[in-house]
Amino acid sequence: MKKFITLAIISSLLIFVGLRYASAQEAGGGARTTMSAEGGAPSEGGVAPTSSHGKNINNMNFLTVVTRAGWFGVLIWIGLFAGLMVFVWLVVDSYMTVREKLIIPEALVDDVRQAMQEGDIMKAIAFCDKNPAPLANVLKAGFTNVEEGFEVIQDMISVAADLENEKILQRVTYLSVVSNCTPMLGLIGTVQGMIYAFFTLGTQEAGAAQQAMLALNISHGLWATAVGLGISVPAAIYFYVFKNKASRLILLMEAMTISLIKGLRNVEVVQS
Repeated sequence: MKKFITLAIISSLLIFVGLRYASAQEAGGGARTTMSAEGGAPSEGGVAPTSSHGKNINNMNFLTVVTRAGWFGVLIWIGLFAGLMVFVWLVVDSYMTVREKLIIPEALVDDVRQAMQEGDIMKAIAFCDKNPAPLANVLKAGFTNVEEGFEVIQDMISVAADLENEKILQRVTYLSVVSNCTPMLGLIGTVQGMIYAFFTLGTQEAGAAQQAMLALNISHGLWATAVGLGISVPAAIYFYVFKNKASRLILLMEAMTISLIKGLRNVEVVQS
């Protein structure tokens, strides 16, 4: 695979592996703190702390982190995982579409240049129809208005280039949407975890079990924000990478178009 696709897949795998590893570390750390040094008996009179759903917090894993916050928490995590999948798909799609070979086909440039040297605009239009691409659309906008004068041709080319730029950036822009939405979803999960933490603080008696549940609720709430940021940062980076690449290609396409049509002042339409 090419580098952008590879980086997207690696980013997703690193996020997933990091979550699993950190969750395992959290569970292992909780188990050690509740066992005594002499015989390994649980603290608090031999009863291990349990969550509000009756689960032993010493056996917490990533699935528990996702499901322990109830149906609303599960919806938040579904949104985060959906954002991750959309991020990977958009990176692959942008890499496949924002390419010079697709936007400015070399064969089309050669054919149109040859037609312009022959002074045959209709032949050039036929080449544009034969090789559909953003450059072909921009060139056709100029060729179809050749009788209106060179200034009109330039204006139509500029308008067509702007339209092609919008088409190219339509999907790339969704990377920015993913980058903005995933931290917000994570923040909602953190707020929910804080609500549970304060609920525990207000309803349970002070002691080791209360402190454990308080820390656990806060920890699980922060997981959502961590995942949201883990998706948001790569999405923002890829958005600007593809946006700048698309802008550069659009400018190159406009320059190529002007170079190809600069002789239209002296060209007559040839019916073929």
